[in-house]
Parts: sequence; C-alpha cells; structure tokens
Amino acid sequence: MRDTQRSAVYEAETLVRTMFDRADERGLRSVEVMGSTITLPVERKFGSVESVQAYCDQLLGLNWVLATWPRATIPVSVRSRAGNAAAHYSNDVIAVPDDRDGRWALREFVVLHELAHHLGDPTSDEASHGPEFVDRYTSLVGEIIGPEATFVLRAMFLAGGVRTD
Repeated sequence: MRDTQRSAVYEAETLVRTMFDRADERGLRSVEVMGSTITLPVERKFGSVESVQAYCDQLLGLNWVLATWPRATIPVSVRSRAGNAAAHYSNDVIAVPDDRDGRWALREFVVLHELAHHLGDPTSDEASHGPEFVDRYTSLVGEIIGPEATFVLRAMFLAGGVRTD
C-alpha cells in the first residue's frame, strides 16, 4: 500500500520534537498549542544504543502492551545506524544514528515511532505511516510520555493533514 502520509507524519513529529527541545532549552514546561496551555511532560533521552535496547525490552514487556499488540512478544533488536538523517525499522530491527550529529534520534519520540512500526501486523496491507500506525504511535506516546504529549502530537497531525482514523 502507498505510504501517502509519510512526509506529513515526519513534519508533524519534527514540530513536536522542536517544541519539546525549545521548552527544555528555555526551562519552560508550559506551552500554548491551538489555544490551550499545555504543561509538557518530560521526554526521556538516551545516552547509547544499549540504553535504547533496554528501554525497548522493558516497554515490550509491559502487561498492557502485551495485551494490546500480539507482536509485543517478538523481541526487537536495536543497532547503530550510519549517517545522521533518520532512524529506521525493518524486520524486527530498529536502527538509530548515534554519532555526534545523529544523537537527536536517541529520544523517546523517535524510539516510540519505530516501536509503533514493530507492533504493526506485517501481514496486513496498511501503509507504513497510515492511520493504523498513527493510532499505535499516539497510543504509545500517551501511555508512556503522557496525555499532554499525545495532545500536542495529535494537534500537529491535525494541522498537517495526517489521517488518524
């Protein structure tokens, strides 16, 4: 199936990550999003590929994750990726850039995005960044980072024309 939402999903995620980064830089937790004042939760950042692996292992072992997505029983491997442009998921492997310029990817939003790919049914005909993926991703963000993060992410998806259902 054609992945028509890919660029819109990435653009919305970039806006959200930038919002979180600027809030961290300025020491602010409250931001205004579409007329609502939101207190941003803390987004975890990782120091190494190994810490991303440990995070993924723990997340996939959570009871609610196991009950929601059958593929949570399938382990995911995390490895370093050359270059710094993107993280990637394929065949139960998450690849994250971790050199000096790629450390931007060692963060919770990016890892949850890749785990949302892992948790999808590989035998379905869903688009890689289609509504089913968006639902998994926003569910993970809401439960792990917090409902405020989901609000911000959904608002940016809406503003960018991303279909969520």
